[in-house]
Amino acid sequence: MLQLQKYLQKYLFTMSTNEYGTNKKLEIKVCYLGIGSNIGDRLKNLKNSIKFLGSEAGKITKYSKIYETEPWGLIDQNQFLNQAVEIKTTHNPNELLNICKKIEKKMGRNYTRKWGERIIDIDILYYSSDIIKKNKLIIPHKFIQDRKFVLIPLNDINKNYIHPLLMKSNFELLKKCHDNSKIIEYGN
Repeated sequence: MLQLQKYLQKYLFTMSTNEYGTNKKLEIKVCYLGIGSNIGDRLKNLKNSIKFLGSEAGKITKYSKIYETEPWGLIDQNQFLNQAVEIKTTHNPNELLNICKKIEKKMGRNYTRKWGERIIDIDILYYSSDIIKKNKLIIPHKFIQDRKFVLIPLNDINKNYIHPLLMKSNFELLKKCHDNSKIIEYGN
């Protein structure tokens, strides 16, 4: 299975069988994920999640710098480390979401409270230029424009990417963001 996934990651299009038993082309989609951790060895948690994403979700093609950030929402918790990655995947949005949740569970994530502490959090920020509004899946992520800890890493890897609903680049969104939380580059 891993060998097949690596083969698929090398090509933009490949063949697959659809529900009717006929071949169809699978397009590799470029997606952007946000990753955060504020429990345990935060740096190791980010690195492990990226390793799992690369082996289970697709090919990681770009990494942002890592940032230490104040908690957003609930402030009575540890500082976060946050990072964004660009990934090329053949998985559809629901499959990608399930893979992200599976990785979170494998790493020991417990869902205690909204915006609470977490060993790892993996969010789908953008899935190509798709717009999806389903019960458990909203893409683009509904808080991108409100969170500097998301926008700064996104700008590291693609400041010109256009938010498909707001029709503004990541750079423009960052300039207009009213989030005043403290964010510093980690490790310097």
